[in-house]
Amino acid sequence: MKAIIGTDPEEAAYHLQRGGLVAIPTETVYGLAANALDPSAVVKIFEAKHRPGFDPLIVHIDRFEQIAELATQFPAEAMKLTEYYWPGPLTIILPKRPIVPDLVTSGLQTVGIRMPAHPMTQELLSLLRFPLAAPSANPFGYVSPTTAEHVADQLGDKVDYILDGGPCQVGVESTIISFADSPPKVLRLGGLELSQIRKLIKEFEVSQHSSDNPVAPGMLSAHYSPKKKVIIGNLPKLVKTYSDENICYLSFQDEYDFPGQVLSRKGDLQEAAHNLFAALRKLDEEKCEIILAELVPERGLGRAINDRIRRAAKGSINR
Repeated sequence: MKAIIGTDPEEAAYHLQRGGLVAIPTETVYGLAANALDPSAVVKIFEAKHRPGFDPLIVHIDRFEQIAELATQFPAEAMKLTEYYWPGPLTIILPKRPIVPDLVTSGLQTVGIRMPAHPMTQELLSLLRFPLAAPSANPFGYVSPTTAEHVADQLGDKVDYILDGGPCQVGVESTIISFADSPPKVLRLGGLELSQIRKLIKEFEVSQHSSDNPVAPGMLSAHYSPKKKVIIGNLPKLVKTYSDENICYLSFQDEYDFPGQVLSRKGDLQEAAHNLFAALRKLDEEKCEIILAELVPERGLGRAINDRIRRAAKGSINR
């Protein structure tokens, strides 16, 4: 069964306000959108896309005033660039405020923000009291969709509503430039050319890995690793092996009689994904030296959770 395709921003807003998923048209590609400030809604994006890792999502806004709500800083160069090229295929990376969920930023303290140029999505955003998190509206590994029909063919009934804004004009993802450090750095080449950026910013770097494919911090093999050593394996066996050490644990659903975090006592993968980043942060605050962790079932959203746990365990012993 395919998702409903329509041209009514108010119906799209209705679904988003209730925590649903809506495919939205932009000038680049169609995005798979959810309330960016609601982790329970955002986790549905990863589930629908079968996204294998928690890569940061771009937050879409329609008003400059929203930047102050989402980010702690808005450097003059970023302001100059966005005043000239927004709305448009440009994403800026800024230090984030706590209101932005860790699930959106892959545990990073930065957030990607952009203002899409498509008039239908601008109207939709104006109807909402929250911004939208939205990667491309396709299953992981598939070609990004540039029509509503592409979304319907690829995602079937996993989307509550597809807002049909016609074919996308640009057809490639937005250019991503980070202002979290100095000088600014282009992390992904896209719909805004480097020559256009140079008109306004004289000094910036270009990541050597930049391409038309997303190059986001969440794709690194070791990303958001806790300060403590993380050891992955069969948790009961690890507890016996390291019983003489100063340990804490990260489990899927079982509790132990020493400090730790449980991702979902009822064994729900969606809840586990929702809780993962907060659990890692809390374990980093514990007075233990080693985090013993187990993987969750390797199915559906579990693949993304396990990918994230393995990255957090960079350099650790797998048993």
